[in-house]
Amino acid sequence: MTDDLEPISPREAVDLYVSHRELEVSEKTLQNHKYRLDAFVEWCNEVGIDNLNDLTGRHLHQYRVWRQQDVNIVTLRGQLATLRVFLEFCASIDAVEPGMRERVKLPDVDRGDEARDEMLDADRGHKIIGYLERYKRASRDHVIMAILWHTGIRLGSLRAVDLEDYEPDEQCFWLRHRPDTGTPLKNQGPAERAMALDDYYCDVLDEYIRFHRHDVVDEHGREPLVTSDQGRLSSGQIRSEVYRLTQPCLIGECPHDRDPNDCEATEYGHYYDCPSSLSPHTIRRGAITYQLREDIPEKIVSDRCDVSSEVLDRHYDRRTDREKMEQRRDFIEDL
Repeated sequence: MTDDLEPISPREAVDLYVSHRELEVSEKTLQNHKYRLDAFVEWCNEVGIDNLNDLTGRHLHQYRVWRQQDVNIVTLRGQLATLRVFLEFCASIDAVEPGMRERVKLPDVDRGDEARDEMLDADRGHKIIGYLERYKRASRDHVIMAILWHTGIRLGSLRAVDLEDYEPDEQCFWLRHRPDTGTPLKNQGPAERAMALDDYYCDVLDEYIRFHRHDVVDEHGREPLVTSDQGRLSSGQIRSEVYRLTQPCLIGECPHDRDPNDCEATEYGHYYDCPSSLSPHTIRRGAITYQLREDIPEKIVSDRCDVSSEVLDRHYDRRTDREKMEQRRDFIEDL
């Protein structure tokens, strides 16, 4: 089979691939691909592969072992996914044997493994809400993402809110611990509190209630704020919607070289399968970090989000030490 291949160096093949994709993907996506493939070229140079015709499945396994020493499993999966697309291109130009891409095995990603540091960053959060504002204003999707981002509350807290808990004139809603009727709060009674809302979020809620909320009650006769046509949303339903709404292809291009029209992760029940979709807890972590970066005092964030200062620092605050130093500097200079 190698007699049918045409010799080409790894660097030359990557350059051809990048040129080939220039008109198909955004500049940022192209830069990401080039960065990922540069690591592969570096490895080829280290082990002496100067002709891609010589590439074998064993080599690809060795590369994966080499690369996983420096990156986490989520990053590794993304880099190997790009390598698979690159090898498919290489097969089309007779640089590697047909089917070589299938020899790149993608690691399974345990969402629990990536959850500790993963968060929805502010830029992405604002883009998602901006998209929903433009195309699905005051929809249930808009309410779920906007309220989770603006308040930093837990999934179970959002689910627990009733229509009567919302006070539009006071621009707030109440979180109440109601374990006997199916909506406990994680920290029980002490977690009960009022959540202040900005004008924008009140406007979204008002429109949602007026035009899109289903006029239903749950099995306990309560009127939930966020509904389906069957009643109160389950935790699983909210979680599934968040996975769907945080898929990158909602607001831009897929970073995993998938066609959204054919991607299984865009189908109901499979939203979780997108490597870049996020859980509700990552929105909470991102919202808390964003509030801290906006110079909201830690005590205020702690009370608003129902999290102790110790847990806030250990599990939610993703500011760097330098960011914290600069914020302290600004505070002292203002004095």
